[in-house]
Amino acid sequence: MAKKEETVSLIDTFSEFKELKNIDRTTMVSVLEESFRSVIAKMFGTDENYDVIVNPDKGDFEIWRNREVVADDELTNPNAQISLTEARKIDSSYEVGEEVTDEVIFEKFGRRAILNLRQTLASKILELEKDSLYNKYIDKVGTVISAEVYQIWKKEILLLDDEGNELLLPKTEQIPSDFYRKGETARAVVARVDNKNNNPKIILSRTSPMFLQRLFEQEVPEINDGLITIKKIARIPGERAKIAVESYDERIDPVGACVGVKGSRIHGIVRELRNENIDVINYTSNIQLFIQRALSPAKVSSIVMHEEEKKAEVYLKPEEVSLAIGKGGLNIKLASMLTEYTIDVYRELDENAMDEDIYLDEFKDEIDEWVINAIKSIGIDTAKGVLNAPREMLIEKADLEENTVDDVLKILKAEFEE
Repeated sequence: MAKKEETVSLIDTFSEFKELKNIDRTTMVSVLEESFRSVIAKMFGTDENYDVIVNPDKGDFEIWRNREVVADDELTNPNAQISLTEARKIDSSYEVGEEVTDEVIFEKFGRRAILNLRQTLASKILELEKDSLYNKYIDKVGTVISAEVYQIWKKEILLLDDEGNELLLPKTEQIPSDFYRKGETARAVVARVDNKNNNPKIILSRTSPMFLQRLFEQEVPEINDGLITIKKIARIPGERAKIAVESYDERIDPVGACVGVKGSRIHGIVRELRNENIDVINYTSNIQLFIQRALSPAKVSSIVMHEEEKKAEVYLKPEEVSLAIGKGGLNIKLASMLTEYTIDVYRELDENAMDEDIYLDEFKDEIDEWVINAIKSIGIDTAKGVLNAPREMLIEKADLEENTVDDVLKILKAEFEE
C-alpha cells in the first residue's frame, strides 16, 4: 500500500509543477505517458503492447497490457503472451489467438521501477522547465521587467521574477551607483538569453541604451503611439546620455514632448537611472546640423567635414570650448557616439593672428622632437594651432603627460607675448 501511495505522489508532484510552470495539459499528459513507457521499455524491452492512460484532473493513471492467448505449451514471451489456462481465469470464454487486455498495477513492478520512474519524470520535468523558461524569455528580449533582488554577489545580482525564475544582473550591466538590498525590486531590460548546454541564463541590463529607450516609451505616450521616434541613443550609464528624437507630426515638438511640462516626464527616468543627465535633441539627417545639435549646450561657429573619414573639425569661440567638451570630456564623447563621427574641437582663430603663426618645427631647440611629432600626428603643426586646441584634447589624442602639455603651452604662449 505504501508503494501505491508513493506512485500516486508522483502525479501530485507533477500537478504542483504544472501549477507553478504553466505547463499545458497536453504536454503534461504526454510527459507522464513517456515516462511510464520509458520504464516499461527498460523492464520488458518494449512498450508497444501497453496502453498508458493518464488522468491529470484526478491525479491518477492506468496501465493496460495487451497479450495474445497461446496454448499452454507454446508460451515463450510472458510479456506479449498469456497461456490459455491463465486467460480463462480472467474470462472462461477466451480462445487461442484472441487478445487479452488486463490492468497492470504499477506497484507490482517493484521499488526499482518506482525509483526509475521518479528519475525519468524528474529529468523530463527539468528539461521542460528549461525549455519553458527559455521560450518565455527569448520573446521578452528588449522588454523591461521588474524582479525581486534575492542574492547579491560580487560580480552579479540574482533576482527572482513573479514565478520564481532566476534572472541575473551582472556587475557590468549595472549603473555604477546602483545599490540594492535583498527583497528590493529592481527594474531592468532583458538583454539576452544564453542557452549553453540547454541551461538557459537570463541576463538583464540597466546600462543598455535599450533600457533608456524602453523607459521613454513607457513615459512618453507619443513615442508609444508612434508619433515620435527615437532615432539614436548614446549613453555613459549613470553619468550622461544623449537621445535624438524625430516627430512625424509637425504640430508635435518631439523634445518638449519627451521632457514634459517642467521636466515631468523625464524626471522619473532620470531617477531610475541614478540621476543620469539626459539631453534630448531633434534628429536631422543633415549630419553637419546633427553634429551642431549633438554638441549642445555649446554653440558651434563653423564645421569642416571630412565625410569619407567620418571626421569633423568643429570651431567654437574660446568661451564655448569647455561647454563642447563637457565635464570629464563627456559631452564631446557622447556627441561622437551619437553622430558616429570623430569630433575634434578647436578655438576659433582671429584671421589676422593666423598670419603671425609659426610652425612647431621652429621650436625644436626648446621642445623635444618626439613631443612635436606626437602633436603633429593629430593634425596640428603650428603654434597657434596648439594654443587654440583644447588642453584635454592634446593630452588624450597626442597621448602626452599633463606636465608635458603644460610646458609646451607655456613655451608657445611666451613666444607670442614677446
